[in-house]
Amino acid sequence: MLFNSIIYGPIRSRRLGVSLGVNLMPTDAKLCTFDCVYCECGWNQPILHPQLPTREQVRKELGSQLSVLNHQLDVITFSGNGEPTMHPDFFGIIQDTCTLRDKYCPQAKVSVLSNSTQLGRSDVVEALKLCDNRILKLDSAVDATMRLIDRPVNPHLTVSQLMKWLQQFDGDFTLQTCFLRGKNQNLIIDNTTPEELQAWYQAVDRLAPKQVMIYVIDRATPLKTLEKIPAIEMHQIAQPLRDKGIDVIVSV
Repeated sequence: MLFNSIIYGPIRSRRLGVSLGVNLMPTDAKLCTFDCVYCECGWNQPILHPQLPTREQVRKELGSQLSVLNHQLDVITFSGNGEPTMHPDFFGIIQDTCTLRDKYCPQAKVSVLSNSTQLGRSDVVEALKLCDNRILKLDSAVDATMRLIDRPVNPHLTVSQLMKWLQQFDGDFTLQTCFLRGKNQNLIIDNTTPEELQAWYQAVDRLAPKQVMIYVIDRATPLKTLEKIPAIEMHQIAQPLRDKGIDVIVSV
């Protein structure tokens, strides 16, 4: 499912409350540095000349929506048809968003859902530091599994690189992980095995995020063989972190 506009919603998010979405990617195609097997937007498609909204378009449309919503909003969420931090004017758009939020909906949080692949750009890091909620992905702490689940466009991307980038925030972010099982042709996909969880717990310890958000697939996925993890198992995954006093949100 693609979002066919720059601003969409408000919708009730499982994890964030009443959310007004902002899509900085094309409205007719997905554009992302990952090609995740579980992405609700489907698979990546070749795009020769992607049409991204301009900073001014985003500012005008967001301002128009916020001016009528007033206090009926919990969060402004950057997500949409791909990776929002790919937008070349991401920093300026976040600046504009914070200004508009302060004017029209001061109670709303500015949140970004990101796959963490653009954290090597200083402008992206600085933009994210302006936001209230930096929700950053790490679906596996094992390279082979990360590549099976997230299918990065950059074949040289490693978990070690993602970890290094995530550590720039000194724990001031929410770590987001989708747990799933399935099969892609002859390859087993499973980030819930004891070995996977041990590596993931160690990564959480190293990153020390202020919050961890784990969730299951909830909508149609491009790979049809994926299995939704039962709620009881998700809470079992969360428990060792909760025992350490870590704030864990489980969405099932």
